[in-house]
Amino acid sequence: MSFFRKKRLFILLIGIIVLVALIGYSLSNRGNLTTAEQFINDSVGVAQRVIHKPIDFITNIFGNIDDIKNTYSENRLLREKLAEYKGLVYEVQEIKEENEELREIVEKTESIRDFNPIQATVTARSPERWVEQITINKGSQAGVKPNMAVITANGMVGKIQSTSPFTSTVQLLTGFDQFNRISATVSREEESDIFGLVEEYDKETDSLLFKIIEESEKDLEEGELVVSSGLGGVFPAGLVIGEVKEVIPDQYGLTRTALVKPAANFYEIDNVIVVDRVLPGVEEEEQ
Repeated sequence: MSFFRKKRLFILLIGIIVLVALIGYSLSNRGNLTTAEQFINDSVGVAQRVIHKPIDFITNIFGNIDDIKNTYSENRLLREKLAEYKGLVYEVQEIKEENEELREIVEKTESIRDFNPIQATVTARSPERWVEQITINKGSQAGVKPNMAVITANGMVGKIQSTSPFTSTVQLLTGFDQFNRISATVSREEESDIFGLVEEYDKETDSLLFKIIEESEKDLEEGELVVSSGLGGVFPAGLVIGEVKEVIPDQYGLTRTALVKPAANFYEIDNVIVVDRVLPGVEEEEQ
């Protein structure tokens, strides 16, 4: 029994010695490797390449997915910023247009300082009567009365139809008919003025019909300015109505009618001025 134990111990010691010798031999600086070592190294290298390629492929897939996610997030953020920028640009443009309109209205207010201007803002507009009526935020409490002229920086848009304490309804020139007339004139420096009545709005030609009552030696020409004459007792004088487009005779050749292009844009009305015909000085004397 002891013989076999000694034999196994001897074999174990011999194995340890051989293993240490092999390790030392393999760690020594040798220029050439044994065939076994070359085979093991090549096998390990091939195995590493075989295992490393799918690992790299999978790693690249997950990396690409992360990149796509990051790109998507960045694009979404950029789109939001772009939308916000466009909104700011639009808002700045709207503010700029509104400021220009208000500056023009202020200039127009200064040009009619002999009258009593009441500045107002359009608050409502019925789709059914879009080109006929608008509602403004000033009423009888602000001194607004029926039949007062209503203008913008470009020209006359209509008159006050009805009032309540805090709002008023404006009848636009495009809603005028033969029962709503404006005494108007074409003022000239060298020639005599031409007087007439702006009677109604013609939808087919998109023009106001200016019926000529008193003519001048010189005929009306395209582009001449038509303004209120103040002779009708409703509108003050000098309010711009529009420009002459064309003059047409009636079927009998007795009277002539001028087609007048309105000076104001009736589809874009935001701020207006209600003009009181009574002069402030006269009003103070009456008081």
